[in-house]
Amino acid sequence: MTKYVFAPFALLAIAAAPATAPSPAEIVSSAPAAAWQDIAQEDLLEMTLANGSVVTIQLVHEFAPVHVANIRKLVAAHFWDWTSINRVQENYVVQWGDASEKRPLPVGLGTAAASDYVRPLRGLGFRALPYPDPYARRVGHAGGWPIASDGKQAWLPHCFGMVGVGRNLAPDTGSGAELYVVNGHAPRHLDRNIAVVGRVVDGIAALTTLPRGTGALGFYERAEERISIASITAGSRSRWQVMRTESASFASYSQARANRHDAFFNIPAGGADICNIPVPIRKVPA
Repeated sequence: MTKYVFAPFALLAIAAAPATAPSPAEIVSSAPAAAWQDIAQEDLLEMTLANGSVVTIQLVHEFAPVHVANIRKLVAAHFWDWTSINRVQENYVVQWGDASEKRPLPVGLGTAAASDYVRPLRGLGFRALPYPDPYARRVGHAGGWPIASDGKQAWLPHCFGMVGVGRNLAPDTGSGAELYVVNGHAPRHLDRNIAVVGRVVDGIAALTTLPRGTGALGFYERAEERISIASITAGSRSRWQVMRTESASFASYSQARANRHDAFFNIPAGGADICNIPVPIRKVPA
């Protein structure tokens, strides 16, 4: 008897329930043109592997000006032509450069100080997330990038797909001739200890699916295991856009990443790690 009494009320509750909230992907796909900004061609690189795979990288000179200037000089000098990917460490990084360490560097490369790993927070247009972070006082976004901060200084976190500069022990900060990309769970303990110079925009699967190195730290033990790089060139054959992190669309997207109410989810998390709110990037529609 009881279930027949309450069944009509259950039907009323279902009828009154709000429509399913849009997923993050739906918010991105419906974002207006004004929510997107072009990525400058001068900030893009294409790494072409010997097998034809292409990885597109975006540089960010605002956070690593000396290293990015060096990388542009290395590209202009064709330094990486027929070098190789030498390290693929599971759930950590994919690293490339001159395995012999004998190839001469172009003249005029700068030397960055460790203080260049951070920059002043002021002037960035930083929009903080309301969620706690174990590695930084505040995290959020600015200018289309994820940002971590102590309240005065800001830096780029080591999220999946971010590109950094290999170095030896301090005070060495690396020239930019050895680069790596994060291929797994964010190794945030590296933040402020290594220069972060950009991110992979497209083609990261060409790197994450490579055979893992069996040597120490994931280095390939034999020369024939290394993956040849045909070239790294300036610019991209495609045009790319990044979502404006100050836009209403990004605010909705960020909220949806932290609080999933779309059909699959029963319990929203109520928060998100900075690396779990990747800034959307798209190829410019034809």
